[in-house]
Amino acid sequence: MTLRSRLIVGLLTIAVILVIPLLIAVQAMDRLHRDARALRDKEFAASLLLGRLREGLNDLRRQETALLFVHDAQTRDLMEKQLTVVARTVDSLKRFDLDRSADSVTKSIADIETWAPHEYAAALEGRGKEADQISASHLVPALAAADRSVLEAERALRQRTAQRVASAATAISRAKNVSATAEVAALVLAALIGVWLTGYISRPVRALERGMDAVANGNLGYKLQLSTSRADEFGRLASSFEEMTKQLTELDKLKAEFVSVASHELKTPINVVQGYVQLLDEGVYGALSEQQRGVLQTLETQIQSLARLVKQLLDVSRFEAGGGKLDLRRIELAPFLDQLERAFQVLALQREVHFVVRRGDQVPAEVMWDADRMNEVLGNLLSNAFKFTPRGGEVELSVEALDGSIQIDVRDTGAGIPPDQVPHVFEKFFQADNQGAASAKGSGLGLAISKSIVEAHGGTIQCDSTPGVGTTFSILMPTRAKRRTSLTRRVPAEAA
Repeated sequence: MTLRSRLIVGLLTIAVILVIPLLIAVQAMDRLHRDARALRDKEFAASLLLGRLREGLNDLRRQETALLFVHDAQTRDLMEKQLTVVARTVDSLKRFDLDRSADSVTKSIADIETWAPHEYAAALEGRGKEADQISASHLVPALAAADRSVLEAERALRQRTAQRVASAATAISRAKNVSATAEVAALVLAALIGVWLTGYISRPVRALERGMDAVANGNLGYKLQLSTSRADEFGRLASSFEEMTKQLTELDKLKAEFVSVASHELKTPINVVQGYVQLLDEGVYGALSEQQRGVLQTLETQIQSLARLVKQLLDVSRFEAGGGKLDLRRIELAPFLDQLERAFQVLALQREVHFVVRRGDQVPAEVMWDADRMNEVLGNLLSNAFKFTPRGGEVELSVEALDGSIQIDVRDTGAGIPPDQVPHVFEKFFQADNQGAASAKGSGLGLAISKSIVEAHGGTIQCDSTPGVGTTFSILMPTRAKRRTSLTRRVPAEAA
């Protein structure tokens, strides 16, 4: 599955998960709406109907009492009409599941309808006592029974309403809890999917970043921690990365071989020219004037500079091509440092620069290094330090033991290097913008050679500089370097 497909599926899944709590809440609201509508259409309507029935019974009672005092047809007709209204109201109770109360009230109304004509007749014929007796014996008890039935219906209705309200409240509470739980679960699941998607994308991206950083730092043999067999875009990027490093490695080898061959081929004509210049200087081809000898000295100086440059190019190309060999031997460190100190004290006096060599207490007596190569490295660093340090400045070489290794620092109080140029000081032919402060010009190969030699020993070299304050080159060397026949490119710490 491609990265785009995974993103689409992941985002759709997150959307569905987040919609589920909303659906649960909507369902709960729909149920609440149904319960509210049921309360409105049944319980509330039944309550209103019972209220009308109670008012109808009260009106019927008043009409029956009026008939006992007013013996006329109009009062009788009003009572019959009210009796019909009450009977119809009672019939409506059955629609609200109040059959028992409706039957009781219907029975009472039937008794009233049975005895009401007798009461009418007695009242209209002037038989007041008989009408009173019929009212007291039949009509009043029937009305009282109807009132009790209505009261029971109201009580039953209240209970039913309370149960429905309690059920609705329970359903709402349950829905709220379920919605909250579903929301939390949805957020957790969405977060997990988000973390998974982030990891799925960020891990390959970080692997590619480390790979590109390693390649940018010269580690063309870096193994990318990303499978080329992946079926997504990262798999194709990993394949492209490997192809790129292969091509860069080939180009790097071709470049090193070209420089090596070119430098080697240059040695022959340089030696020939130098030989003829020496023959001319010795007078083999005749006497020379003073002006001609001056020209020969200039040519000799330039030929020596060219020969030195070719030698440096050969050294760099050999290390880069894997042919830079080390002659590792036991070195007594104290005499080695004493020789360096004596060699540069003369230069310090000439330049009027204070030079000091500091040795730590725990420095081992012997090391396993290539003495000539390390002498070349430290000589190059000290020469640069003196070259950029003005009169009255200070150059220091310090040697300290550090966790089974040896740290060598070359410090100066010279012109310093701009911060944006410090990462490039070990590149071939690179020269910082501080050349104006140098007492002599260089080729830009010394630091590249020094870095190759140090790394061939298994060590590291770094530069720290502040413009106007000075520069420090720090070397961390193993006390016993392993025998290596070529430079091993080191993987940067952040890419390891």
